Amino acid sequence: MKGAGSREALAEPTVLAIDVGTSSVRAMLIDARGEAVPGTLTQYRYQLSTSGEGEASIDGDRLVELVARTIDGVLEAAGAIAHTITAVATDTFWHSLIAVDAQGQALLPLITWEDTRAHTAARELRAALDERAIHSRTGAPLQNSYWPARLRWLAQVQPELLKQSAQWLSFGEFLHRRLLGRSICSLSMASGTGLLNLRSLSWDEELLQALAVRPEQFPPLGDLRDALQGLRPVYAQRWPLLKDVLWFPAVGDGAAANVGSGCVVAARYALTIGTSSALRVTVPAGDIEPPPGLWLYLLDARRALLGGALSEGGNLLSWLAELLRLPPLDEVEPLVSAVPPDSHGLTILPFLAGERSPGWHTEARMTVSGLHLKQRPIDLLRAAMEALAYRLAIVYERLNTQPQLREAGTQIIGSGGALLRSPTLQQIIADVLGEPLYPLRVREAAVRGVALLALESLGLLPDVAQISPPLAAPLLPDRARGERYRQAIARQQRLYELLVANNGGV
Repeated sequence: MKGAGSREALAEPTVLAIDVGTSSVRAMLIDARGEAVPGTLTQYRYQLSTSGEGEASIDGDRLVELVARTIDGVLEAAGAIAHTITAVATDTFWHSLIAVDAQGQALLPLITWEDTRAHTAARELRAALDERAIHSRTGAPLQNSYWPARLRWLAQVQPELLKQSAQWLSFGEFLHRRLLGRSICSLSMASGTGLLNLRSLSWDEELLQALAVRPEQFPPLGDLRDALQGLRPVYAQRWPLLKDVLWFPAVGDGAAANVGSGCVVAARYALTIGTSSALRVTVPAGDIEPPPGLWLYLLDARRALLGGALSEGGNLLSWLAELLRLPPLDEVEPLVSAVPPDSHGLTILPFLAGERSPGWHTEARMTVSGLHLKQRPIDLLRAAMEALAYRLAIVYERLNTQPQLREAGTQIIGSGGALLRSPTLQQIIADVLGEPLYPLRVREAAVRGVALLALESLGLLPDVAQISPPLAAPLLPDRARGERYRQAIARQQRLYELLVANNGGV
C-alpha cells in the first residue's frame, strides 16, 4: 500500500465507505483497488433503547449525528488524501422503519430489526393473507421484522400516525434526507422491507391494499448506480470536500458483506457472525424461488441473496459473559477452547430475541436444558457457541436443497467481528457444517463490500465478482467432532419441536 502522504496516493480516487450496524457506525476510505487506506477507520458505538415488551429502537436524528461524527473522524484521519474522495457509499442494517411528516421530521424512533413488538400483528396477517404467495412474491415471510407487520401494529397502537406520515423510510433513506435533502431507496433496501414485489420491482400492490397505505407514502425506488449530489447547506459547510461528490443509495449490510467477502458467485457462501448471524449466497435475480424458512433479498436488479438469519450472534455471547461475570470474550477464549465438544451435556435454544430463520417463531425465547451442580459458567458459553452453529447448520441444509447451488460446489467464507475474534467458534462452525471454513482476512467486510459496489458503479471496477477475497488458511472439519455435534443437533431439534414448533412458538 502506498504511503498516505505520497503523491501517488493523492492521485488515486477513493471511496468513503460507511457501515451502519446495530451496535456501531464504522467508516473508512477505500482506494480504487478495493484496499483500505491505512489509519482512516473510524468507529462510534451506541446502544439501542430496549424494553421487556420487545422494543429495540433508537432516535433517528441521534443516529444521523453519529454517522456525521464518524465522517468527521475519517476526514480528519485522511488529511490530504480526503481530496481524492470521489463518492460516498453506505450500507445499513436491513428492515429498519421510521415515519416522517411532510417537513421530513421523524414521527417516531427508528425501529430496528431486533424489535419484536409487532409479533401479534404478524400472526394476524398470516391468518388473513396467503403467506406462501407473499413469500414467493416478496422473498420475505409475514414476520415481525418486516414492514407489513409493523405497519399493521402501528395502525393499531398509533392510528393517527398512518394519517400524519408523509413517507415511511428505512434508515438509509432517512440519513440521505438529512444530509442531502432527498433520497432514493435502493432495490436492496426495499427488498428487506418485505413489501417489494421482486417480479415487478415495485411496491407490492396487494400488501399496500391490505395495509390501507398508499404508494406515495413509500420512497422512490432506484438501483445502485442512481447516485445523488449536493449536500444541504449545513453539511456542505461541515464537509466542503463532500458537497459535490456522488452519494450512492444505501444497500443492505448483508448484501455489502457478501460482496466484501467475495461471495458474489454461487460457489461461495458468506457466513457472518457479528451482532447477529447469517448465511447467504448470491444468485441471479429471478432464478430461484425462496424455499420455506429462508428469505430472498436483492443486491441490485441483476443479483439476489438467498439465505437465512438468526437474531443471535455476538450479542448472545456478550450477554452471557456479562450475566455470568466472565472476563471479556477475548480473554476467556482459551478457557472456552479447552472445553471438549458437547461435554457439558447442555441443550440451548438461543432465542434471546425470538426465532428468525428457519421457523420464524417470534415468541420463542431462550431455553437452557440440562443444568446441574457441577456446571461452570464457561460451559454455558461453550454451549451457546455450539447452539448458534447448530441453528446455522439448519440454514445451510435448507440452502443446499437448491440443485443449482449443490452443483456449484461450496466454499464457506467467514466474516463478522464475533466470528473472526474467536478461533474456537470458527472451528465449531467448520466441524458442525462438515466443511472447511475460510476466515476473511478483512474484518470490515461490509465496509469493503459497499465500497467495491461504488467502484463498480463508477466504472473503476468492471465486476466485483472478479475481485478475489483475501482469505486466511481454512479451518478443516474434524469427522469425530462432527459426529458428536450431529447427535447434539438432534437433541436440540427434539427440544425445539417440544417447546417451540409444537407449542405455537411459545
